[in-house]
Amino acid sequence: MITSSDIALAHRLADAARAEIRPLFRTALDGEAKGDATPVTVADRNAEAAMRKIIEAECSADGIHGEEYGVKEGVSGRQWVLDPIDGTTAFLAGRPIFGTLIALLADGFPVLGIIDQPILGERWAGVSGRETTFNGKAVSTRRCPELDRATIATTGPHYFSVEQGDRFMALAGQTDHKRMVMGGDCYNYAALASGHIDIVCEAGLQLHDYAALVPVVEGAGGVMGDWRGEPLHAGSDGTVLALGDAARLDDVVEILA
Repeated sequence: MITSSDIALAHRLADAARAEIRPLFRTALDGEAKGDATPVTVADRNAEAAMRKIIEAECSADGIHGEEYGVKEGVSGRQWVLDPIDGTTAFLAGRPIFGTLIALLADGFPVLGIIDQPILGERWAGVSGRETTFNGKAVSTRRCPELDRATIATTGPHYFSVEQGDRFMALAGQTDHKRMVMGGDCYNYAALASGHIDIVCEAGLQLHDYAALVPVVEGAGGVMGDWRGEPLHAGSDGTVLALGDAARLDDVVEILA
């Protein structure tokens, strides 16, 4: 069960990350390549370290899964999942469409999620069984009566394998593809939760990339799953699908198959 203390803690974690990220945005900051060739900066590391310090002090029994500093096992059945800057490429390019992702998992399933854009001061918060909020006010996804009217988004084609790219393009071809959005990372899911995008389709994501998104999208009336339509959890395969209108899920899954 998620308590008011859990929610307050998640917001304090986002505040702590903001304090580390904001002063470094659009500065002469160099990124370095990690083992998987994705970029990382001192802002990523400082923000995650600040959040981990708070969790370890206040919730020592909980596990932590962080993009930069790995996994700390817990004993409570709960795990905080942290991505200090989802969209480091955008951060380095001076584009404020990255975000800090904070999730709480219970027995492997996301039950609380925060998407925080520290430069614009935008924060989406989702909790299982509650309405998603944007800066404290409830938001909702939009209806999509026909797939050919849908706006689809993905971070970039280079994240797909050749086979996955073919499947994505088969789906995109059935949408209003002239309005396709490329780039955006977690910000696309936030925009979907607020009713501005209809579908986000991606592959190759890790737990820290998607865990926080699930409560935000679903609390706004959308649905998330893998490309088979199965619910996302700690052991999912990295294919991720978000829809603002759950009525389109069967159509999308059929095309992706």
